[in-house]
Amino acid sequence: MKLTRRALVKAGSGAVATGAVAGCLDDIDPASAETDDGYAAFFTLWDWAEQVSGDAIDFENPVGTGEAGHGWQPSGDLTRNVADTGAFVYLDTPEFSWAQDLAATLESDYDTVAVIDGLEGLEDRLLRWGHEVDTGGHDGNDHDETESDDHEGHDHDETDYDPHVWLDPVIAGEIVDTIATGLADADPDNADTYEENAAAYVADLESLDERLQDLFESADRRTAVFAGHDSFTYLQERYGFELHTPVGVSPQETPSSGEISETISLIDDEGIETILYDPFEAPTDEYPQLVETLLRDSTATDAMPLSHLSGTLSAWEDEGWGYREQMEEINLPALREVLDAQ
Repeated sequence: MKLTRRALVKAGSGAVATGAVAGCLDDIDPASAETDDGYAAFFTLWDWAEQVSGDAIDFENPVGTGEAGHGWQPSGDLTRNVADTGAFVYLDTPEFSWAQDLAATLESDYDTVAVIDGLEGLEDRLLRWGHEVDTGGHDGNDHDETESDDHEGHDHDETDYDPHVWLDPVIAGEIVDTIATGLADADPDNADTYEENAAAYVADLESLDERLQDLFESADRRTAVFAGHDSFTYLQERYGFELHTPVGVSPQETPSSGEISETISLIDDEGIETILYDPFEAPTDEYPQLVETLLRDSTATDAMPLSHLSGTLSAWEDEGWGYREQMEEINLPALREVLDAQ
């Protein structure tokens, strides 16, 4: 592959480069760039970029195994490493501020890198933090109109929006298409490959969406409890269920005693037997402390992991699980169990 020009696919103006990703790249020789390599900002974007590029580009995920992508901070060498490649795929959102800064640096100092923002064109599809989820259920076709109506007439302050769009497999397909378009614009010689690979993968995502629809249509419950930070709003909005959590939107937030008590009452009142938790907070066989508390003080008797798909664990990596496999092997069984679905 030979990237001969920049393909800038960007939603908004981005951020000024600061901190570890700042600095002029004028001392990097463009002739030394590895044009058949690229970077993606976290696990899911890396998996999608790999699916789309096939053998044309070898993408790297800078976030280590066992680490979640949001809230992560890079080393000082990452900008130079990315600038030596041909493509950078990211989401232009403050939860990945390091990626915003890196993209801005690439744009200003090193224009041979294709900078691709997966959120391009999705501005009216983003949900605000604290968005009230409709648990009445969806057929998979009315989601777009609902979200557009919800945001019509609002000023788009990017700090108000939940970035976890990748958890909705329908929106995921649109991001995959955006990645393919960005790569094709930068590398026309392989445009057909990117288009064909993206189409095949989007078909897989459509199949995943159908499986999720079937699961929720057969569910006897519409409410579950997640002992982790609030990151599944897009999935809830798509399929019409409630995933209650005593934790706020930040992974570092500590729930109050009142929020924990409220969650315990919900578990007991709803007869919830299984609690969901963030597997990235439980690297060993032990449950996270919050799960232990809920199991001790409520009538729940079991817990299962639910992945927010911003990273991977070593056991999943050994299995070769990407986004789709994590959904199928981790999330579908967990949701089927907690919602009493067939």
